[in-house]
Amino acid sequence: MNDTTLHTAYGGAGALEAQRNRVLRNTYWLLALSLVPTVLGAWAGVSFGFSFFAGSPLIGFLVFMGVAFGFFFAIEKFKNSGVGVALLLGFTFFMGLMLSRLIGAVLGFSNGASLITFAFGGTAAVFFAMASLATVVKRDLSGMAKWLMVGVIGLIVAAVANIWLQMPALMMTISVLAIVIFSAFMLYDIKRVIDGGETNYVTATLAIYLDIYNVFQSLLSLLGIFGGERE
Repeated sequence: MNDTTLHTAYGGAGALEAQRNRVLRNTYWLLALSLVPTVLGAWAGVSFGFSFFAGSPLIGFLVFMGVAFGFFFAIEKFKNSGVGVALLLGFTFFMGLMLSRLIGAVLGFSNGASLITFAFGGTAAVFFAMASLATVVKRDLSGMAKWLMVGVIGLIVAAVANIWLQMPALMMTISVLAIVIFSAFMLYDIKRVIDGGETNYVTATLAIYLDIYNVFQSLLSLLGIFGGERE
């Protein structure tokens, strides 16, 4: 291999590494920004008593899924432009609205604010642990996706079933499994960016945001069940 070939090879590898770092950096920045509309949405939802599920939980769930997948389709279509970023931030505001019912219930406890803070801190700890692990794990994690998706489908089926069953034990089981599954998804999604499997930071942000959101929601639900204190 001559010097020219070596120079080309190293130059190509350097450009690829720079692209990966740029995607990861932009993903983290957009992820941090996405928390702002989430908080605003949650605040608005608590303030105005917003809920898709007040009338019929099943109809509310179907409406939520329809709106969410509408956002997914639009974000994917415009992911290479500023429109995609705007749609992503709009989606995170919507998800904040959806979170407001749980937050309002937790704030009904005398220690509600501390429970929310603890859930946020716990979620941040999970994120930093998964992000750190993703940088040191060398093996290919692509095989995880299939099994994790099966787990998510199982969670959705169980959650829908519990609309009628109303079993506290099942709800707690769903929350625990959701924390485990979406923590693993967080590792998988971050590792994909690091390995160059995901090259669009809008799509990467959406995936990691959903992981974080579900871990936070599930952790807060468990804290409300086991740590909530009535006045």
